[in-house]
This record gives sequence, C-alpha cells and structure tokens, in this order.
Amino acid sequence: MTAGPVAPQPRAPGHQVKPWRRRLTRWAAALAIAALALPPAQCLLLNWVDPPWTGTMLQRSLQNGWAGAGWSLPAYRWTDLEDLPRSLPTSAMSSEDRSFLHHDGFDWVSIRRAWGRYRNRPGSRLVGGSTISQQVARNVFLVQHRSWLRKGLEAWYTVWLEATVSKRRILEVYLNVAEMGPMVFGAEAAARHWYGKSAKDLSSAQSAALIGLLPSPRRWTPKSPHVQRRATWILRSPVSFPKSLMPDS
Repeated sequence: MTAGPVAPQPRAPGHQVKPWRRRLTRWAAALAIAALALPPAQCLLLNWVDPPWTGTMLQRSLQNGWAGAGWSLPAYRWTDLEDLPRSLPTSAMSSEDRSFLHHDGFDWVSIRRAWGRYRNRPGSRLVGGSTISQQVARNVFLVQHRSWLRKGLEAWYTVWLEATVSKRRILEVYLNVAEMGPMVFGAEAAARHWYGKSAKDLSSAQSAALIGLLPSPRRWTPKSPHVQRRATWILRSPVSFPKSLMPDS
C-alpha cells in the first residue's frame, strides 16, 4: 500500500518572521540606500544649481530664533566667480587650503598634524586640516556641529564633491556660502555688510581681511587685530592662481 503525500509541518512559532520586523528591515534597507545615494545626487546637482540656502544658514536662523533674537533670513547674495576680484579666491587658497588645486579633497599632511595634536592633548578638540572641499561639504549639506558622525558624513560628501564637481565650481560655491559675519554668508553679502560696497570693488587688503574672518566670523570683525595679522600674512604669502580659472577677471 502506497503512502499518501506527507503534509508539510508548520514552522515552530519561534522561526516565523513577524510582519513588523520585515517592514522594519525593508525601511532600514531603503534608508541605507538613500543615505548612500543622496550625497552623489546632491553633489552632481551642484554643478548647475546655485544653492538657495545651506545647512549652516538654516542652522543659524534656527539658533537665532530659539535664542530670542528673532526669526530672520541670512544676508546672502550669489555672485559668479568671474564677477569677484581675483584677490578673493587667491586669499582663500592662501589662507585656507594652499594645495587646493592639487589634492583629492583631503590634505593628508594637515590631517596627520591635526591628529598628532589631538593625540598629544587628550580631551582636546580635533581641529584643523579641513580643505576648501571639506568646508563646502560641511557648509552646504551639513551643519556646524562637532561630532564623529558629522566628520564621517563630511568625508563622504567630500569624496563625491571632488568626483563630480570641478575645482573652479567648488571654489565658486565656497566663496558664496562661507560664513563671514553674524548671519552674513558669502563674499558679496560680506563686502556690503563690512565695507558698504560690492565684492567686485574690494581691494586686495579688504579681500584678505574677509578671508581672515573665516575661523571665527561671528566673533571677529575685519578690524580685529588677529584678523589684521592674518590678512597681512595672506597678502605676503599668496599662492599661484591659474588665470584659466578666472579668464575674464
């Protein structure tokens, strides 16, 4: 006598995947894919779209509102690189990133120095070593918050920024979104705020002073002694700036 088909044995309750766990896994996978895909898409878009606002601008506006200083938009006027004086990008590279035109987004020598200072002073903050590309990644897409997570995201954005955006465009974005005063962003807004003139009319000394503000733009002014010393050093130690990047200036 032939035995009939054996009925499948039901799974033990412990082996069943609960629906909410499956949904959670799918959502986690979708978020992970989005997190990896978003930076290259954003960086690629930066080739054609001038940022209407940045993460840092939004952060400062929220901070002012929460502090009771009122809700307001930052001073910000986009200006194409060819409409800025050559002294501005030259000063920026001289002060902030002397190897900007030659590195891949990271200045490994400066990073090693910053890490050495951090290791020799336990408990101190890890500062220094950020290139112009890293600063653009942080200023445009992230916020000014010291954490290892932000540094990791900044590095990921920097990789894609260098892979998809030209050096000229990175420098142009940098000079337009860098924080140069309290709620003041970019060279054009800073020139009008501090000197009452358009950025195209800045002298070399004034350009150097604006760049000299960058470490602490909310605390210093162009007349601060420290900024003046930095400006003098910038003017005395200029980097070579290819005319091909600004042929009409």
